[in-house]
Amino acid sequence: MKKGTYVMVRTYSAGVFAGTLKSEVNTPSGKEVVLTNARRMWYWSGAASLSQLATDGTSNPSGCKFPCPVSEVVLPNTIEMIPITKVAKKSIESVPVWKA
Repeated sequence: MKKGTYVMVRTYSAGVFAGTLKSEVNTPSGKEVVLTNARRMWYWSGAASLSQLATDGTSNPSGCKFPCPVSEVVLPNTIEMIPITKVAKKSIESVPVWKA
């Protein structure tokens, strides 16, 4: 995928993140992706799957739990990466920052 693309990344053990693709490399242990301005998709509502969330966004922003963005995150063992549409990006960014 092209650097600078806003993407949804699912990992083997770190969960799901949405952010801007900085780099991706194949390592002996699997694909490693680096995202900037990334939010963890801890819990979502208003989308049936990550595919729908990346395409349509959420129809229930107040029902989602997305913590604050981090400036950069390294995600080893990436198993899925989906480009996020402009509509979905706007929707994801509209979700209030979730804090415990």
